[in-house]
Amino acid sequence: MSDISYYTPEGFQKLKEELEYLESVERPRVTQEIADARDKGDLSENAEYHAAKEEQSHLEFKIAKLKNVFSNARIIDESQLDISKVLVLSKVKIKNVANKMEFTYTLVADSESDIKQGKLSVNSPIGKGLLGTQVGDIAEIQVPNGIMKFEIVEISR
Repeated sequence: MSDISYYTPEGFQKLKEELEYLESVERPRVTQEIADARDKGDLSENAEYHAAKEEQSHLEFKIAKLKNVFSNARIIDESQLDISKVLVLSKVKIKNVANKMEFTYTLVADSESDIKQGKLSVNSPIGKGLLGTQVGDIAEIQVPNGIMKFEIVEISR
């Protein structure tokens, strides 16, 4: 099963650039490290060689994972989205019912999430709980500390 992720044009470009960097810069660097370590002699006792091979393994795993994300990535035209309910890339203003604090988040794909910039993953507990809600709704969201209630104050793009 493929996990389609929706991205802003900027987020998609950032994903593409990261993949290109890993393939065109990091992969040749690690390959060269392996070659240099191999030239130093006995591979069974060569710590540099084993470290470089381990780094290569991690890098190849990261590249494969990123290629999978990239192949399932879709760019969303925000102007075509409905603003009557919370969807991916919605900017939503919520109010914690318990303490009346208000927060504004934009729901984004996992790789774009950055809570300091107000970008919340749609796959986080709060992100999932907000999807499909409308202004005025109270979203009851299961979080590690229990159930939190948020009132949907505003939805925009």
